[in-house]
Amino acid sequence: MKIYFASDFHLGIPDHDSSLEREKLLVKWLESVRSDATEIFLMGDIFDFWFEYQTVIPKGFARLFGKLAELTDQGIPVILFRGNHDIWAFDYLSRELGLKIMREPEIREWAGRKFFLSHGDGLGPGDTGYKFLKRVFEFRPNQWLFNWLHPDLGTRMALFFSRRSRYANILRDEKQLTDEGTIDLAKERMYLFAEEYLTRNPGIDYFIFGHRHIPAVIPVGDQSKYVNLGDWISNYSYAVFDGEKLEMMTFRDGVPASLT
Repeated sequence: MKIYFASDFHLGIPDHDSSLEREKLLVKWLESVRSDATEIFLMGDIFDFWFEYQTVIPKGFARLFGKLAELTDQGIPVILFRGNHDIWAFDYLSRELGLKIMREPEIREWAGRKFFLSHGDGLGPGDTGYKFLKRVFEFRPNQWLFNWLHPDLGTRMALFFSRRSRYANILRDEKQLTDEGTIDLAKERMYLFAEEYLTRNPGIDYFIFGHRHIPAVIPVGDQSKYVNLGDWISNYSYAVFDGEKLEMMTFRDGVPASLT
């Protein structure tokens, strides 16, 4: 068995050509794992912005959609956990492509190992501003109102605020750099969430998160691991569980290579 996990592709940025190049690499990766994948988990933020109007679907991503449909038609389960950039994925991706859309964290078990799965946004202490915005975005009357914006206007507005948010995150990361030029993920919200969750629910072997764009596997508690999947903007990273161990990999050059 091989279970694959990948996250944070942010297709659509920073421009059409570079996004298309990443999309082609993602499609090549999906093709490379189709022969041995038991399940494929896309852990959120496939797109930098996604909204399903009633009669309009955002332009682009034809190669990815075709490959995902091939995989699900073949009988390979592909599960998408909605992230903060594709929070408005409703039913198109499930009806047309056969993806299973997950809206809440889930616990799964393979080969006697328990996995806590989530995109990771909004977990852990603090970040009250984003948690409030998330409730606003998930409020159905607000989604109905946004639906009445012309798609060109709605998309441009969303991408504008997405870029502002990304710039703020870059500034935040620069402030968090250690003397060695790295970021201590063990001090961040998702790691603190995993620590606290284990005190109430012991027995989780792996916490699998996206969202943070930094590939890492860090011990949490006595026997558990916190796993951040990285991204497909600069790291092209993913994780694979073969029934015995979980390994972080990269597909940066079009061939799988170990990161651990």
